[in-house]
Amino acid sequence: MGVRQRWPHRDSALLWTFAVVVGVELVAVATDVPEVQWLAKPLLAPLLLAWLWRIRAADVPIAVGLALATAGDVALLVPSDVAFLVGMGCFLGTQLAFVSAFVPRRRPRPAAVTGYLALWAVANAVLWPRLGELRLPVLGYSLALCLMAATATALGRRVALGGGLFLVSDLLIGLGAAGTTVPGHGVLVMATYSAALFLISTGWAVVRHRPQ
Repeated sequence: MGVRQRWPHRDSALLWTFAVVVGVELVAVATDVPEVQWLAKPLLAPLLLAWLWRIRAADVPIAVGLALATAGDVALLVPSDVAFLVGMGCFLGTQLAFVSAFVPRRRPRPAAVTGYLALWAVANAVLWPRLGELRLPVLGYSLALCLMAATATALGRRVALGGGLFLVSDLLIGLGAAGTTVPGHGVLVMATYSAALFLISTGWAVVRHRPQ
């Protein structure tokens, strides 16, 4: 997984602000207050991008990925099928941007790629009968998502866990789209997504500041 190293703590006020915004967002989701969600959710990725920028770790692919995540977050706040597809398209760009940042740093182990591809095949096989017109978009997006999670495993535990949680969050969304939810579904989606962004961003900071 690489050399253990603490992530940079400079300008941690931005990370504390991120934590507060996450808390506000989770409460808004749990209590179903869309107006507060519109205020909080679009701030998540920009706060992490601002932190990365301040510590000089905001490489172009990572910055593009977080910017597209912001656009996707806004699109998914709109309750319509078209907005859902737009959001999925934005997050497809996020996954591809992250992959383009991760792969040049270190190639993932074949076992990680194989494992995540197997998970992709099983998940799509289970959800396929219930996704209707979303089948092909979900098939393509989930492939990019699994590749991102697989490539994340080569960059250390923090980034690897972030990639895995991103997959969990989107798997929950996929289950919801297929008509299956769990108790606290929306809160779990946002909690795992927020944690994924945090871990990927702070883990990336470690990678960027690690001696080559």
